[in-house]
This record gives sequence, C-alpha cells and structure tokens, in this order.
Amino acid sequence: MSEFDFDLFIIGAGSGGVRASRIAASHGARVAVAEEYRVGGTCVIRGCVPKKMLVYGSHFAEDLHAANRFGWTLEGARFDWKTLRDNVLADVDRLNGLYQQTLDGNKVTTFHERAIISGPNEVTLVSGRKVSAGTILIATGSWPVVPEVEGAEHGITSNEVFHLPSLPKRVVIAGGGYIANEFAGVFHALGCEVTIVNRSDQILRGYDEQIRDRLMQLSEAKGIKFRLNAPFERIEKAADGEITVHVKGGEPIACDLLVFAIGRKPMSFDLGLEEVGVALDGKGAVIVDEYNRTNIPSIYAVGDVTDRVQLTPVAIREGHAFADTVFGNNPRTVDYDNIPSAVFSSPPMAGVGLTEKQARETLADVKVYTSDFRPMKNALTGSTERSLYKMICDGATGKVVGLHMISPEAPEILQAAAIAVKAGLTKQQFDDTVALHPSMAEELVLLK
Repeated sequence: MSEFDFDLFIIGAGSGGVRASRIAASHGARVAVAEEYRVGGTCVIRGCVPKKMLVYGSHFAEDLHAANRFGWTLEGARFDWKTLRDNVLADVDRLNGLYQQTLDGNKVTTFHERAIISGPNEVTLVSGRKVSAGTILIATGSWPVVPEVEGAEHGITSNEVFHLPSLPKRVVIAGGGYIANEFAGVFHALGCEVTIVNRSDQILRGYDEQIRDRLMQLSEAKGIKFRLNAPFERIEKAADGEITVHVKGGEPIACDLLVFAIGRKPMSFDLGLEEVGVALDGKGAVIVDEYNRTNIPSIYAVGDVTDRVQLTPVAIREGHAFADTVFGNNPRTVDYDNIPSAVFSSPPMAGVGLTEKQARETLADVKVYTSDFRPMKNALTGSTERSLYKMICDGATGKVVGLHMISPEAPEILQAAAIAVKAGLTKQQFDDTVALHPSMAEELVLLK
C-alpha cells in the first residue's frame, strides 16, 4: 500500500489539469482533483468557448445586413441578448458535464471545493480535510487583473460579461489586448457604442504591427472609438447607474458598462505556496523547469499559473507531457516555438512565427511578401473591407519564419498554414502548390 492517499493531487480542473489527470490515470496513477468552481476551467466556463459563441452570434449582424444583396428578403429581424446569453450558458453547462464525465470515466476523484498546499505532499481542503499525495500539480490558471484606481469596483471583468442582465448602450473597454478587441467587436456588432481605452500608445502589443494597424483602421471605420495614451485617473458611478471614466489628458467618458480587459495574472495567490516554499517570480507565476517541476521536487505546475504561454492548447500539452514524464516513464517537454494564435476580432487576426520586426532583429536578410485584397464576398455586399496576408521569410534560405493575416476565417486558414511554418517549409514550396480557387486561402500560394 502507498503511504499517500493519492499518487497525484491536482489543484484546478481546467484544460491542463483535466488532461494531466486523464493521462496520469491511464498510466495507472491514483488521481484526485480539487476544483472550487466548475470543472472545465477558464476556457470552457468563462473564456474562449463562450466568448467564441458570442462572436458567432455577433456575426449575424453583418450577414443579415448583407443578405438582401444575395437575394434574401428578411423582415422583422431583431436581436435578443437574453436568448443568446442563455443559450451560451446552457452550452457551458453541457461542456461542464462532459468534462466531469471525463474525470469520472477515468476514475479520478473530484473534490468540488477549494484546496491549498499545506506541505510538500499534503493539501488541505476548505472543509478541513487533509489529503496526502506523492505528487502535487498546480493547474489553477490565471485571473483577470483589476486596476488599482479609485472606483474600480464599478467595472466588471470578462468573467461577468457572459451573465449581463441586459445589453448596455455604451461600453468602455479598458485594455488593448486580444480580450479587449474581441469584446469590442462583439458589443459593437450587437449595437452598442464602444470605446477602447488603453494606457499605452498601441493595441495588441507583440502582434505584427502591420496586421494590428489594419485591425485598428477597420475597427475605427466600423465606429469603434479608441482612446490611447489614456491611463485611468478615477471612475465614478451616478445614482442612475451612469459610469464616468476619467482619464489623463482627455475628456471623461460616460458609459453604461465598464469592462476591464487589461491582462490576466497567475492564480498562485492564497494557495499556501509561499508557506511551503514554492518559488514564484515577480509577477506571481510559479517557476518551473522544462519538465514543469518547481523547486520543491514533489510539486509541479502547468498552464497559465506558470505564465509561459497563456493559451489553452499549451496548457493541455503541458499537462499531457507532465503526466507522461512523471507517471508514464516517458520524459517529454513542450516545444514552444511557432505556436499559432488568433484574435477573434472583427475581422479576426491570426499568426504564427516571427513578426516582421522580430525577424529584422534576428535575421541578416529578411524578405516580406504580402497580399492586400478584397474578399470575393465583399464585392457583392458592397463592403470595402480588405484582407491582408503577410509572409516573412529568411532571405538567405527562403524559409518561411512567420505568417500573419487579418481576414474572414483567418484562424481556420492559419491553423493548416502553421504546420508548414513548423515544418520549416520555404516560400518556393508554397509557390509550387497549386491554388485552390476560388478561396481566400489561395492567397497563401500567390503571395508576391
């Protein structure tokens, strides 16, 4: 008999924790998971999945507007926020149930309560029960950051957007990252007046500049307003519910809803990590080695709580690699090069590999190929919105080191193209591939 209650105890049943639990159990480990909220984690419960459903819902605004150009006559079309909200939340319930079934099907014990680490091989549940484990995995993810500014309590975060009782008329979104721009597109399409307020002079820092500039141009053309270089001074809320946002160097902004999307912090707080001696960096991220182990040999961490790459598929791969390494006798690490990412804005952005700026900073010779075109659908709808594809190559070898695009269906197209970048293919090999016509994807093999 083992000296521990479980071979593995995981704190957090999100994407990384659930994958780690399932794989570890398949290797014969006795596994337990503690989840204080709902099984599925940020992505499934209050993040990318319900957000993408809202994005889908918002797309109908443009499609219905353009339908008459394709011969459709639509009468009495109207939007009901509560219908979309409740249907999205119902699907979240469905997914939550499926994730629980996955744990149950793999004979993983689930504790639906908060747990903290009380020793190298011990966790204490909020009920007071102490549980021992040979290995402990921290998979608690991240949490939205709320600014330390007077009146911040009058705003909400992305967590609460999915539960709004009604759709606001005027929305201020604080932040310039992917979450801010995605919700800006959703709210605007659903008929809200949207203003993005960002403390710096740019949006989507870290993305290719030409692509993000195009998004800002298209967003402004749609009517989304931007206030850059505008850090908050204070926030006030009147008796009638109107919120006034005061920013430095500009006029106050009145709104009905203020959403904070200024970043996410690792959920390493209130877990007992400092008391046990688990090392954290200056931002509170759990420090781990390439095998996801902390400075305490029996304690590991995966996913957003490590603040390496805050993406769901990365957390899943880290959880899988951890389980194979510790319980499957198959030491594995995760390759973080050329990870594709997307911004489900309107229109969406997607990219993989080096941006043009990064390439010029690291390579002696860089060649850039672009295609700036009007999608075929827009020709009939009358929309002047243009797509932009961009390929960055090592001039010495022709190897494609980066692909970036902003266009309808860009994430769907980029996923397949990312395989080519990961495989180290060259521009010539793209050119040698016959185009699939008519499609937007064919521009990838016709770049000049």
